[in-house]
Amino acid sequence: MVTDGGSRATRALRALICERRMVPPPRARRLVQLFLGLALYGVSDAMLLLAGLGLDPWDVLHQGLSRRIGLGVGTWAIIVGVAVLLVWIPLRQRPGIGTLCNVVVVGAVIDLMLAVVHPPHALASRVALLVGGVVLNGVATGAYIGAGLGPGPRDGLMTAWAARGHSIRVVRTAIEVSALAAGWALGGTVGVGTVLYALAIGPLAHRFIPLLEIRRPTPEGAAAVAPATAGAAPGRPGQASDRTSTPPRRAWRQR
Repeated sequence: MVTDGGSRATRALRALICERRMVPPPRARRLVQLFLGLALYGVSDAMLLLAGLGLDPWDVLHQGLSRRIGLGVGTWAIIVGVAVLLVWIPLRQRPGIGTLCNVVVVGAVIDLMLAVVHPPHALASRVALLVGGVVLNGVATGAYIGAGLGPGPRDGLMTAWAARGHSIRVVRTAIEVSALAAGWALGGTVGVGTVLYALAIGPLAHRFIPLLEIRRPTPEGAAAVAPATAGAAPGRPGQASDRTSTPPRRAWRQR
């Protein structure tokens, strides 16, 4: 009876996931890309921490909390991520699978990397770690956002506030500056790496998000209709609508 009940529960959960499109097809590819992207994101964050030349605003906060209170930087990334998700509730923002995985995986990888890799002392090695970490962060951003399974908790906060009529640029700047100022006050590292990250992450995300985006499969029959309507005159019945064309590519960092 227990086995049968467990089997029914498993089938029901699988059906629920498929019905609500929590993981749209191709599911296996999306999940692999999501977890690979999140793992690489954690590695890139750890590279910036090991370089010691400046961090992105949120990691300045995580490091400041770690130095002032204790616990690992990755652990604080998880705690802050959970706290930000709680703010989603009154904002009526709904997390996706990628959102929940983001909270746990990135922080866990950061702590693992910092536990097994020792920070270098040579300036050349630190600069290499910094530059490599920033570039890898852009690739990882493209990978996990491109999987299309939900925004990161911090970007979900940004979009939720922006949806209430505020400028997304103003909201994003206010959130990032607040995290940076709080982290700096707590003892987080602000330096040339912080500036490099701020300047580079936008162009990197702009490049890698569209490159790694996984799009939904074309509906059945669309391919068969297209050849028959290729010569149709504009505006007449049977012509493929421009609504089915590739949407504009948008680049925005989510975490």
